[in-house]
Amino acid sequence: MKRNRQWILAAAMMLICGYLNSCKSAQDMARAKDKTMDSSGFVTVTDVVPDAILEIRYFSSYNFVGTRIDGYEEPVALMTRQAADSLRAVSDDLRRHGYCLKIYDAYRPQRAVDHFLRWALDESDTITKAYFYPRLTKQQVFDGEYVAEKSGHSRGSTVDLTLVDMKTGKELDMGGTFDWFGIESHPDYGGGNPETLDFQPTDSNFTSEQFYNRMVLRTAMERHGFLPLENEWWHFRLAGEPFPDTYFNFPVRTLGH
Repeated sequence: MKRNRQWILAAAMMLICGYLNSCKSAQDMARAKDKTMDSSGFVTVTDVVPDAILEIRYFSSYNFVGTRIDGYEEPVALMTRQAADSLRAVSDDLRRHGYCLKIYDAYRPQRAVDHFLRWALDESDTITKAYFYPRLTKQQVFDGEYVAEKSGHSRGSTVDLTLVDMKTGKELDMGGTFDWFGIESHPDYGGGNPETLDFQPTDSNFTSEQFYNRMVLRTAMERHGFLPLENEWWHFRLAGEPFPDTYFNFPVRTLGH
């Protein structure tokens, strides 16, 4: 009888421990989920860089998917406080040379990245092919990492942007458009060397002025702590980003709403 009571007590303790562990796991999962929805470390970019021009492409249908992207509820740009502060330094630097920043995208929720993946898997949807990836298949778009399962944008310290001439109000000629999937978007395209800033033309359609314009943007971004991407002249990520392992999923909209 005593042995039976001991067995019953042991079994009860195991059940209790299992229950407590399951509760802890559920709480841990809930905390992890809540973390991706926490926008407290973010700011509205134009609050920090008030002269930045916004053209949030994924809020519109003018993008490689051809429709507004999931999670873009308002045409605003959000970034981590640290990244926005560094971008302000870039803006102040370039303003002295007559340029201001034009932002195409900043923080991008994971739900938007998931939307990109659904688009990439749908081979029948080629409505934007002529405008953004005329020489590539969707598989090549994925293989070239123009679209991926995770994006640095979702960590909140990455930005896609270009430069505007403050005198004319026009974008600088970068020799290619935002989200063009192809080698023409590589910073070193056409015979340019981003490390030495030398230009040895290999394509008659790409000029030294276009390469120089890309380098004006790149040099200013690197000077203030941003790292470039090898296949997109417009893409930069803050070195030492504050959330290197968190892929946020709260929507793009005015903070506090």
